[in-house]
Amino acid sequence: MEQEFQSPLLERAVTELSRLPGVGRKTALRLALHLLRQPSERALSLGNSIIDLRNGITYCKVCHNISESATCAICGDQRRDATTVCVVETVKDVMSFENTGQYRGLYHVLGGVISPMDGVGPDSLEIASLIERVEAGGVDEVILALSATMEGDTTNYYIYRQLSGFPDLKITQLARGVSVGNEIEYTDEITLGRSLINRTLFSDSFAK
Repeated sequence: MEQEFQSPLLERAVTELSRLPGVGRKTALRLALHLLRQPSERALSLGNSIIDLRNGITYCKVCHNISESATCAICGDQRRDATTVCVVETVKDVMSFENTGQYRGLYHVLGGVISPMDGVGPDSLEIASLIERVEAGGVDEVILALSATMEGDTTNYYIYRQLSGFPDLKITQLARGVSVGNEIEYTDEITLGRSLINRTLFSDSFAK
């Protein structure tokens, strides 16, 4: 049975906070009470930062990473290797690869993986825009860096089939240092970096 509060304002705050990932009503109540004990300017600063985040952040028109302008900082960096594109599920995966310090190419954020059980098909993801990037030219290698899950493997194979018509394109995948069933964001930086460096041709995974 959910706890009810005498204050409708507190109830509303707890309800909204509990909608955040990993935050239950008990944690939400603790956070709300903590905010009540803070100076009003601190609570206002938090609220304004959330509003600014929501209104000021958009998605890069090239790779779909988060950005404060039409093109993200990574795509706009002339020092990056534009011939290599690393395909990832989410923005958090971009951050994970950047933290390894082992990758200097560009990214392409799909926004998820193919999952029929969840109603997510290829058209729900940024796969068509990936194909358009390859068609535009200048991309020599696409790294399939999705989580080592059934959904990730399914998406990898689907993308491989879509890109197999480009004979000069090198399609690779992470070395299996990433444990089966693991998501990229939960893989440590050293393992992730090694998997990236030791990546293999995707076709080798079923050539046998």
